[in-house]
Amino acid sequence: MPLKSTTRHIQIYAAIVEEQNDELIDSENTLTIDVDPDNELNWTDGALQKVYRKFDELVADYKGADLTDYNLRRIGSDLEHFVRSLLQQGEVTYNLNHRSLNYSMGLPQIVNTEAQ
Repeated sequence: MPLKSTTRHIQIYAAIVEEQNDELIDSENTLTIDVDPDNELNWTDGALQKVYRKFDELVADYKGADLTDYNLRRIGSDLEHFVRSLLQQGEVTYNLNHRSLNYSMGLPQIVNTEAQ
C-alpha cells in the first residue's frame, strides 16, 4: 500500500499509475494526485489547472524533505483549503446532481437576480 493522503476532495499517493490497468505502483520519487474523485464539484479546466499548479508549488516547497505521511497530509490539507477558496470565489460549484449532496465546504452561494 503506497503512502497516501486523503481528504474529501484531494487524494495524493506516493505512486505512479500503471497505464495498462490504472493500478497504483509504489514510488519514492513520484506523487500522483486525484482531484475530486467522487465528482462532488463542477470543475472548469482553468480551476483544475490552478489546483495542479498549487500542488506543484506545495511539492516544490518540500523539496529535499523526507517523504513522510505527515508532509503528504500537510500538502493534501493545504490543497483542500485551496479548493474551498475556489468554491468561495465561484470558480468551482457544487454538483447538484451528485448522488449525495454534502455541503462540507459551506452552503452553495446563489446569486439573487431579482435585486438588480
